[in-house]
Amino acid sequence: MIGNLLTGAAGIGAMGALIHPTVAREIEAKNKQILIILLNGGLSQFESFDPKPNTDTGGPFRSIPTSVPGTHFCELLPHTAKIAHKLAVVRSVFAEKVPGSHGGARDYVETGRPPQLGPFPLMGPVFSSLLDTRADLPGNIHISPSRWGPRQDAAFLGPRHASLALSGGRPPLNADRPALFDKLADDERYRLRHMADLRFSQRRRTAQTEAYNSSFDQAAQLIHRKELFDVSKEPARDQERYGKHDFGRHCLLARRLLEEGVTCVKVTHNNYDSHMENFNFHLEQLGEFDKPFTMLMQDLDERGMLDNTLVMLITEFGRTPKIQPDLGRDHWPDNWSVVLGGCGIQVGGVLGATNKNGTEIVERPVHVGDLFHTYLKAVGLNPKSVYRTDSNRTPIGAPERSTVKELLA
Repeated sequence: MIGNLLTGAAGIGAMGALIHPTVAREIEAKNKQILIILLNGGLSQFESFDPKPNTDTGGPFRSIPTSVPGTHFCELLPHTAKIAHKLAVVRSVFAEKVPGSHGGARDYVETGRPPQLGPFPLMGPVFSSLLDTRADLPGNIHISPSRWGPRQDAAFLGPRHASLALSGGRPPLNADRPALFDKLADDERYRLRHMADLRFSQRRRTAQTEAYNSSFDQAAQLIHRKELFDVSKEPARDQERYGKHDFGRHCLLARRLLEEGVTCVKVTHNNYDSHMENFNFHLEQLGEFDKPFTMLMQDLDERGMLDNTLVMLITEFGRTPKIQPDLGRDHWPDNWSVVLGGCGIQVGGVLGATNKNGTEIVERPVHVGDLFHTYLKAVGLNPKSVYRTDSNRTPIGAPERSTVKELLA
């Protein structure tokens, strides 16, 4: 296993081991942020961004025009269709089949590398390690469904950059100060701990002790900032616009976190694994997804945040062209759709194409590893750079892959 990063002080100073100081200062000035929306389970491209109506594979739904002339989405996305001019749709994404089904495929999409070669850090930890400049908030927060717990997603980047998982969109656990201590006593307790840690680290400073101290300091900050995770503080009108269901609340929380300067926010929406009743599943799930996603994009745009926020709408693979007897679609890594927007992206168009019934790519294939390079490039990072660890120099992006230049502004 690759060793932990040799990180020093918190914030921008920790980036010196990764990239040249001049580049670090440029990144700090740009203040880039990332929003990842993961549609977990495998969104059907046919029922979303690459509809094939009136074909043997197309299913029962119509296609509808979007705000981009000549571009059509599935009718299940009427709100998203109205903001297509703020989006770039890639209809020709593909990957090799990988072991581990959903888990392996998600890791492939979020690392740009086959999972059997890993572990490698997912996108959230990558962006946190390279872009985060704040010490008072985590650089990587995952707003997850209630059954989605924390995971070791930072690999050799270490626990400092692992996702802070907000299960069910709830605040972090144990964010309340113990009832035994008032603020004055708690501050004194923190001061004594800091003195003891400082004395210990003077003799035995390691990457592990640095990670522990950073985590403790960040937890202390979160106790003072716990209201940040309370969407009931948002105006009632906004809560109504986003919707009272979980995904609506999670998107509103994502906006709240991005407004406060969190570097990378990831929101997961579940239940797209439609091996049966595919059409009913997508009718329900996209009915829940469509408006909150649109509201979030519009709000970021109106606040002037899209210029500095890269938006990724991803899923682990597509669904089969063939419709099963029980009206399901199975896993399909041969081609699917990814949607991008915001910082560094050339929006208002479609890249790539599949044939008439969606069985194969016929124009501009885009590998998931190439997309990983493109995400980094969009926020001003060099995917050809390396992580410098204890005894290794590990390329940030897969060396054999390259940037999709057509997607970049």
